Amino acid sequence: MADKYPGQTEGKMVNAPILDFRNRIGDLARPNLFQVEIGFPGIVDEGTPASGATPGSQEKRQQETAGASQAGSSASSGSLATFLVKAANIPASTVGVIEVPYRGRTLKIAGDRTFEPWTITVLNDKGFALRSKFEEWSTKIQNLQQNLQTPRNISEYQSSALVRQYDRQGGVVRSYQFVGIWPSNVSAIDLAWDSNDTPEEYTVEFQVQYWTYANDNNAGNAVDA
Repeated sequence: MADKYPGQTEGKMVNAPILDFRNRIGDLARPNLFQVEIGFPGIVDEGTPASGATPGSQEKRQQETAGASQAGSSASSGSLATFLVKAANIPASTVGVIEVPYRGRTLKIAGDRTFEPWTITVLNDKGFALRSKFEEWSTKIQNLQQNLQTPRNISEYQSSALVRQYDRQGGVVRSYQFVGIWPSNVSAIDLAWDSNDTPEEYTVEFQVQYWTYANDNNAGNAVDA
């Protein structure tokens, strides 16, 4: 007799018409229905915190002292990042494994959680406005000509980002917040005379302290940030 799995008895196919399958799944998430918001720290053009994210100390000072014109500039920069990030990912969840040998067998117990770098793919605008911000962020962390950095402490060069997943009705179904990010690699942009009808793009790799479920007041988020 075959093993019994849910919906299966004695190896026989369950009578499940296609409409039953349709009614059970409801709908599926789509990988192209997402939005990314990058928060720039205060050391980069007065900073532009991602909406819904918790600002760092430098960002708080900026928000308290910024005038109306600066607020408008920050909103513009945030919108640029939102629309030009063409690819990203929902983070993986990785918990290490500790293997303890015992009499010819191995007991596996939970180790420490690790967080992989987060990479985005960005369309390059004609004025290099967004790339210049990533380059400034990287340069403030580590000067191009000598071993110096602009921020006086770690929190001043780290920021946060949000990834929102939408359904086909435009509602947010799940949000993730990346906390303590900073760009460790701003990739090259390939140039070629025979690259026609192709926009420039590049990737940015961020180091991540941790990610969490964003407090976005949507049905998919059961845990507050």
